[in-house]
Amino acid sequence: MVERLPESGGLLVLSSHQSHLDPLLLGLATNRRLSSLARSSLFKFGPFGNAIAALGAVPIDRNASTVTAMRTVIQRLRKGAAVIVFPEGTRTSSGQLGDMKKGFALLAKRAAVPIAPVAIVGAYECWPRFHLLPRPGRIRLNFGAVITADEVNRLSETQLAERCIAVLQDLDEQARSTRRGCVRR
Repeated sequence: MVERLPESGGLLVLSSHQSHLDPLLLGLATNRRLSSLARSSLFKFGPFGNAIAALGAVPIDRNASTVTAMRTVIQRLRKGAAVIVFPEGTRTSSGQLGDMKKGFALLAKRAAVPIAPVAIVGAYECWPRFHLLPRPGRIRLNFGAVITADEVNRLSETQLAERCIAVLQDLDEQARSTRRGCVRR
């Protein structure tokens, strides 16, 4: 079951990152228009660039200052946007949850917004990182309980990052179990 996201106001959607499908999957599974960050080079690929721009992707130059990208995200959040952040920083190369950077905690705290954690499993098998085109398959999205803006405010950046990473790891494990047909209690 997808937890209902707040209908308005800034929201940080914190998701694992398996494939180019992820922003589209998240947008289809939620009741909010979502923006995402995408490396600027992706906008150069004709139809794909047009599609991600139409979906509200924000180009981020990986060679430019990280501070500039963070300011852009904080501004969007403060203006009431729902923004997807992939704490792994890039798509997985193995299908497994990768190491997560903790900068999302700073974003959420500075913008004073809630966080909606989401694990995506199966998108890697449908569109692996080094394949040109997607293929059919089963994908599972597990949404965790929204971490309220009050909770974000109460926790230190380190505590918030650790909590969110633990939640994403648990959601990922749950999604994998469910996808395999096992019910985890």
